[in-house]
Amino acid sequence: MSDARQYFQLPTPFAMKRGGSLHGAHVAYETWGALSAARDNALLILTGLSPSAHATSNDIDPSPGWWEEMIGPGKAIDTSRWFVICMNSLGSDKGSTCPASIDPATGEPYRLTFPDLSLEDVAHAAHAMVKSLGIDKLACLIGCSMGGMSALAYMLLHPGSVRAHVSVDTAPQAQPFAIAIRSLQREAIRLDPHWNDGQYDNERYPDIGMSIARKLGVITYRSAMEWNGRFARIRLDPEQREDQPFGFEFQVESYLEGHAQRFVRTFDPNSYLYLSRASDWFDISEYGNGSVLEGLKRIHIEQALVIGVSTDILFPLEQQEQIAEGLEAAGANVQFVALDSPQGHDAFLVDIENYSRAIGGFLSLL
Repeated sequence: MSDARQYFQLPTPFAMKRGGSLHGAHVAYETWGALSAARDNALLILTGLSPSAHATSNDIDPSPGWWEEMIGPGKAIDTSRWFVICMNSLGSDKGSTCPASIDPATGEPYRLTFPDLSLEDVAHAAHAMVKSLGIDKLACLIGCSMGGMSALAYMLLHPGSVRAHVSVDTAPQAQPFAIAIRSLQREAIRLDPHWNDGQYDNERYPDIGMSIARKLGVITYRSAMEWNGRFARIRLDPEQREDQPFGFEFQVESYLEGHAQRFVRTFDPNSYLYLSRASDWFDISEYGNGSVLEGLKRIHIEQALVIGVSTDILFPLEQQEQIAEGLEAAGANVQFVALDSPQGHDAFLVDIENYSRAIGGFLSLL
């Protein structure tokens, strides 16, 4: 299968917020549609923790993307109108420089010598990439989950670079529940003996730690309502159960195991650790003298759509309300949409009908 990714070489050295710098670093991105002569129809998507830049299929790579039903000609994010860019976050192993990349100074993978990563670093990398395409001002910046936090950083750190914003299931700062879950995920990886202080390889790989981390994530990405509706207390058929003490007995256990096994070897464990911690560290109140509202009021854009889900336990609806309130206080014309999707935090990947209606409706008015 062909690779549609393009690569932008970051300025060298690329200074990191929490100290240190990267040399010869790059970020991967993909594009769809055509940039207008006035360069005023660019729309950038910043992703959650694990997705790649392949948000939807294209002629080069026809495989379905992670937001396949949302992006394309005539869809909510209409590529016949918008020049759509999706960037893989700095620190992610889906094509961008990350802990698994080779450190040019040593010729060996960075592993834990990779500088501390912040979402502000992701934002700076995205802004530099957009500027390299000759785009001074984005028509719209869309941020999903972790990417929503990166998007807030982008708009705050680069005033005047964004006209409109779509905030999808995100937060202005990590709350204790989200921090606690991510802390357990990182602990599961670090306590796997094969993690070996980040010095693992394909033969000795922290499969168990990554599996537990992924299961914890999947549990929080959905809601109790959906778990009850999909699995209830249905048990596995006797021949499907594990023949060992305390083995899997319920369908939900088997579902989580399958989900984890499909993920374990597709994402670098050290990259997972770095991006997870960057999500915990992000706090827009740092820019508002300890106030989330004051931090958000430093973001000046024309219009915004803020979407949240009532069943999201990872980025609860009140955090979306905070974002809407802050952007409105800063002078933006804000639409706030609260959905009742049962799928919880993952609703933006699953409840495409309702998200398409909200996002497509907003974009049609720009």
